[in-house]
Amino acid sequence: MTDAAEPTAHWPVEIKVKSAEKVLEIVFDDDKAFSLPAELLRVESPSAEVKGHGVGQKRIIPGRRHVGIMEVEPVGNYAIKIKFDDLHDTGIFSWNYLRHLGENQETIWQTYLDKLAEQGLSRDP
Repeated sequence: MTDAAEPTAHWPVEIKVKSAEKVLEIVFDDDKAFSLPAELLRVESPSAEVKGHGVGQKRIIPGRRHVGIMEVEPVGNYAIKIKFDDLHDTGIFSWNYLRHLGENQETIWQTYLDKLAEQGLSRDP
């Protein structure tokens, strides 16, 4: 995974929340564009609740199929903070991390679905 502390290689030129579709659209300065579902962003939040406080502590967060994005606010010039409608708002999404999620979305999503199945959990609340 891309470390938030690494220098930012690409900067977003547009960030848009599409509430009805429950996605965050982001376009980078090299014209790479990604549509990131709110559910993916929520279950992959770079918060301590999800990632834990060290290696191997990541939690699988079930029941977020219908989660939406309430608000996005800038954090310095390197990230955004997303407030989800389940009131989770502690993850700081760096530009590097958002790019990582966009570029690896299929693999990350499949890994999440596999982990849910392994643990007998569901995307539904």
